[in-house]
Amino acid sequence: MSHPISLVPVAHHDLVVIGTGSGNTFVDERFADWDVAIVEHGVFGGTCLNVGCIPTKMYVYAADVADAVRGAARYGIDASLDKVRWGDIRDRVFGRIDPISEGGREYRVERSPNVTVYFGHATFTGHRTLDVDGRELTADHVVVAAGGRPMIPRAVAESGAPYETSDTIMRMDERPERLVIIGGGYIAAEFAHVFSALGTEVTVVVRGSRLLRSHDETISAAYTDLASQRFDVRLATQVTDVAGTTGDLTVTLDDGSSLAADALLVAAGRIPNGDRMNLGAAGIATHSDGRIEVDRFQRTSAEGVFALGDVSSPWALKHVANREAKVVGYNLINPEAPIETDHRFVPSAVFTEPQVASVGKTEEMVRMMGLDYTVKVQRFGDVAFGWAMEDTTGLCKIIAEKGTGRLLGAHLMGPQASTLIQPLIQAMSFGLGAREMATGQYWIHPALPEVVENALLGLEIT
Repeated sequence: MSHPISLVPVAHHDLVVIGTGSGNTFVDERFADWDVAIVEHGVFGGTCLNVGCIPTKMYVYAADVADAVRGAARYGIDASLDKVRWGDIRDRVFGRIDPISEGGREYRVERSPNVTVYFGHATFTGHRTLDVDGRELTADHVVVAAGGRPMIPRAVAESGAPYETSDTIMRMDERPERLVIIGGGYIAAEFAHVFSALGTEVTVVVRGSRLLRSHDETISAAYTDLASQRFDVRLATQVTDVAGTTGDLTVTLDDGSSLAADALLVAAGRIPNGDRMNLGAAGIATHSDGRIEVDRFQRTSAEGVFALGDVSSPWALKHVANREAKVVGYNLINPEAPIETDHRFVPSAVFTEPQVASVGKTEEMVRMMGLDYTVKVQRFGDVAFGWAMEDTTGLCKIIAEKGTGRLLGAHLMGPQASTLIQPLIQAMSFGLGAREMATGQYWIHPALPEVVENALLGLEIT
């Protein structure tokens, strides 16, 4: 039986995995004959399970329901939102999440005979040599899957005032009546939607000129306009100070104005955890932003050391980390014939209102590359199911190469954008051109994917 405590001064293992998110997923029956150690300094299961993708989308679904009730009148249905029970919403989410986390912990500690779990913080003391809160570990192979953490602006950190991050805000005992959010990326957009839909007065403070500015300019501009109608959006603005206590905060901005709030959510981005691991002692090179450098096989600059997920990837996305974990697991078992990670077409989605989804290049990227391209923007409201939804904001933008019809990028904003983009991801991954995709299959009428079909047909390829 495995156990979380090592009784020897130095413990040597065939493999040490740092992190129990995606790093924990590849240790399966293939490693039954390996002596494996797993190190975790937080909650078992990693960011996605505990504080990221899964709980946030459970909150988003509740927010979507609240919005649907409020908007029912446009369909001839009179309905009212009587009450939002924040505690019940929270408990529904974590009543599902926490047992999964604890079950994963119990499985590794109690029912994985070849795995030893060390609970503590891992730092490198040499090549494939680690210190875990005073316990020294050595290994033939090390996988760094230590994830990332919220980035806290200096003005907030130095103020001494209380603040929330995506790691903490979902477990609050009470829903704030007034919430200030710092940041304009996907985390800020999702939580702005959640709290606004559940009845909170939301102000979003954004350093840049647009929300979701890493997305295609058409999507980013359209979403910024919509968000500005729903929230108090302060563009090109930064926080200079925060004062007060929870329930009575004053947030000062660089334009001289101030905001009163019950809570402050810092959603200004995330940073990799490698800076807390003494990577230099192991000879592990990093990028200028702190990410661990890896090659196409997920190998670091240190022999026998791999890295995956948010600690090394430019895409802080669970589906990317999972794919990288599969590559690492395979390459550990098959070092003579390793496989590569395919990052050509990495999709992403923002579960705000409306949803946003993207894959491939933005129009700005294509323009800078000097490619001869064509663009089609198709409105959701132009197809029959869009009429059914009374949709006035959804759009599908597809970018293709002229002459060849090669799909270069796809960017959607609207209901179920995260689902509608999947056939475009598939087409790009397998080299299916725009014309072949549009005409070589049936499209169910009057289903919403007709938005994609019509966008493809509208591309001026020749």
